[in-house]
Amino acid sequence: MVRADFPILSREIDGKPLVYLDSANTSQKPYAVIDRINQHYRWHNANVARAMHVLGAEATDAFEGARAKVAAFIGASRSEEVIFTKNASEALNLCAHSLGARLKPGDEVVVSVMEHHSNIVPWQMLCERTGAVLRWFDITEEGRLDLEAAERDNLINEKTKIVSVTWVSNVLGTVNPVRKIADWAHAHGALMVLDGSQGVPQILTRVRDLGIDLMAFTGHKMVGPTGIGVLWGRYDLLAEMPPFLGGGEMIEIVRMTGSTYAPPPHRFEAGTPPIAQAAGLGAAVDYLARIGMGSIARHEREITAYALEGLKTLPGLTILGPTEAVARGGAISFKLDDIHPHDVSQLMDSRLIAVRGGHHCARPLHERLGIQSSTRASFYLYTTRAEVDALIDGLDHTISFFRGR
Repeated sequence: MVRADFPILSREIDGKPLVYLDSANTSQKPYAVIDRINQHYRWHNANVARAMHVLGAEATDAFEGARAKVAAFIGASRSEEVIFTKNASEALNLCAHSLGARLKPGDEVVVSVMEHHSNIVPWQMLCERTGAVLRWFDITEEGRLDLEAAERDNLINEKTKIVSVTWVSNVLGTVNPVRKIADWAHAHGALMVLDGSQGVPQILTRVRDLGIDLMAFTGHKMVGPTGIGVLWGRYDLLAEMPPFLGGGEMIEIVRMTGSTYAPPPHRFEAGTPPIAQAAGLGAAVDYLARIGMGSIARHEREITAYALEGLKTLPGLTILGPTEAVARGGAISFKLDDIHPHDVSQLMDSRLIAVRGGHHCARPLHERLGIQSSTRASFYLYTTRAEVDALIDGLDHTISFFRGR
């Protein structure tokens, strides 16, 4: 049973078990990851690359070994295509900054209305700097990208230079047709950037099959540590891109009159990188690979389908996004009549059920749906049917409490 691998899931407060249903925000960590980080700091702590001693060599091996593991996990052609950042937001900002040199006034960048703020704000900032225009996909009533309207409105055209969308919505759970969008972008000479933060943890990932040019994701949503993210990119594209941050290790030669830059990936890894976090992410990748991404995806579908059916039985509850577990991830957001999501979250927390209330860093999507915020329950490989039952029972109690006031 995988739950035994996660110490926090055995925690009880006042004799009541913790029910953790907030994995789309951050996943819990298995012993294998916790122990690997502890081991690194206890026995191997040093900086990478520069140290000419045994600890430096061990730290470098751990760091570069993690890079190779991540590359294999996502199907990269070579480990040099993997860049370590501090999170997915930094990886997306890196893309927006470094690709900005390609843009001129009147060029267009395309995102979608379902994006996390991390995949909206960097592109807005890029457009402000360059004079480019930001455009976006709308959604259908079911909560999927409205591809028909996009084609009718010629959303991706000869002016489009960059298309950046999420693989899996952190609010709606929608799994987007990435390959179709990537092929459409490439047909017009545009680059395709993917926010894989919700996809990589639950779907077998082969970046070449997705047809994308760049992909950002984060370690802490895939049983890895916080403080580390990943940017994958085609090596030939990375070699053309200017660096994002300047400093140590990203350089080739520095003179007072100018500097030259190291080849990828080090060009994009200025300063001391997240070394222990990389070691932990390598352990996370090993852990997920042992379980098998096929098994994880299957469990995600089954537990999501079970939760969707349970939620449909609750009066006054409206599910946001697809209501069937088809092309859908394990995050389910919903609204409950006139009960504020913060009130829902507080009452659920009183029963030690962890859900999230708010706009989930997707305010434009909530505005598009005509609501201020929502409640979200999200699942992962360790979620059980008993926890979903606790969710349904807790929401039923919440509805009765507010209706009885």
